[in-house]
Amino acid sequence: MSLISVNNLTFGYDGSLNNIFENVSFNIDTDWKLGLIGRNGKGKTTFLKLLQGKYEYRGTISKNVDVDYFPFEVTNKNRMAIEIVNEIAPNIEDWEIIKELNLLNSDTEILYRNFNLLSGGEQIKILLISLFLKENNFLLIDEPTNHLDIETRNNLVNYLEKKKGFILVSHDRNFLDKVVNHIISINNTNIEIQQGNFSSWKENKDRQDNFEIMQNERLQKDINKLEIASKNTAKWSNEVEKSKYKTSNSESTIDRGYLGHKSAKMMKKSKVMEQRIEKAIDEKSNLLKNVDRNDSLKIIPIESRKSPLILANNLQIKYNDKIIFSPVSFEVKNGDRIAIVGKNGIGKSSILKLIIGQEIQYNGEFKIANDLKISYVSQNTDYLKGNLKKFALDNKIDESIFKAMLFKIGFSKLDFDTKIEEMSEGQKKKVLIAKSISEQANIYIWDEPLNYIDILTREQIEDSILKYNPTLIFVEHDKIFVEKVATKIITIEK
Repeated sequence: MSLISVNNLTFGYDGSLNNIFENVSFNIDTDWKLGLIGRNGKGKTTFLKLLQGKYEYRGTISKNVDVDYFPFEVTNKNRMAIEIVNEIAPNIEDWEIIKELNLLNSDTEILYRNFNLLSGGEQIKILLISLFLKENNFLLIDEPTNHLDIETRNNLVNYLEKKKGFILVSHDRNFLDKVVNHIISINNTNIEIQQGNFSSWKENKDRQDNFEIMQNERLQKDINKLEIASKNTAKWSNEVEKSKYKTSNSESTIDRGYLGHKSAKMMKKSKVMEQRIEKAIDEKSNLLKNVDRNDSLKIIPIESRKSPLILANNLQIKYNDKIIFSPVSFEVKNGDRIAIVGKNGIGKSSILKLIIGQEIQYNGEFKIANDLKISYVSQNTDYLKGNLKKFALDNKIDESIFKAMLFKIGFSKLDFDTKIEEMSEGQKKKVLIAKSISEQANIYIWDEPLNYIDILTREQIEDSILKYNPTLIFVEHDKIFVEKVATKIITIEK
């Protein structure tokens, strides 16, 4: 066992008004399996780069292990996979490589194919086993599950369960629950480490947030009552003090000493109340700093008078006249929320593209009702560019509603001035989701909408779908999202 010790870490990007981390201190046991969580833009990837020594910072990060980052950058992808393994982890025996691949339930023949010809899931497996085969290393695994189908994710779960000594960045709640034994959360004001998986962390977080919310409400009520009482007491004190100097025919009967004593007593009582107010305000200021907004997102679907909206009988997608999956039949009615599941590359996205009107070859019967208004979230974000104002204008959506949705899912006012092409992948995906839920549509078509999206935003999206019940067809590998949202599941098989 060894420690990675972080002391008084302070870091901010050049030109930024605020630091991402301010005097952060904690220790990490290098035998732990840590899940790193936090909202998009909170600095998860930045923290990993700091651990690698890629940025200058104030404070200290001390460690006596080598830190490696996944995904490893492969410079020449035209080589065989085994050559890349040997480059990353030299002096490793072939039997050790084969053993690791077996743990991932993967065929060893992929070692003897060119790396660039492997699927995304196969490339991930090659890079992971290579990095875990290195000695005395602590692995930083940055969002390995994006774009991976459920079967491949399960293989990764089984593999990582047998490993130790890593930090895993993931927004897949089911994946985190099965793999990690500690959570490191980047909050609004600090970094916190807890023992347990995501579910236990979430339970503790909700309990703490609810406690702080209740304390905040109680203190606010106390402050309001004390302010009223303090004003009344001060007013009474002033009136008593003034009465000492009133002149009348009965002036000789006024006990000025008594009135002065009474006035001083009332004023002292007022001062005590003011001190109690200041103490309550000070206590209140320490609450809610790490309580995230969980604002409700509003979707306004349009119910179509036609039924079914979509009908498919023995549908098969073709690539260059080659049929790629077994026939599927389904229909879509108002209020249906249909998840399309299956292995990567099997044609799930092609079904969505067929629905939105792209030229896709197919066999079988496929019908879609006329004049349907469709809102589409693409899997790809590479085409996004420009500012948010122009994006809203080009897509004919209300800019104020669009930006309100972005604010609710974690955008800051500074983010509104950032060009979309300069945003993180998570922020780009949020732009597409905010656009979609800002549109009124008969049917919403979402292709892997949650890639790179933080957990809190996923929960906000789930809640809004369950509340407003849009007609939705989606491809998504987040098991919890599918279980909570889908009313029907269509399984695509070879």
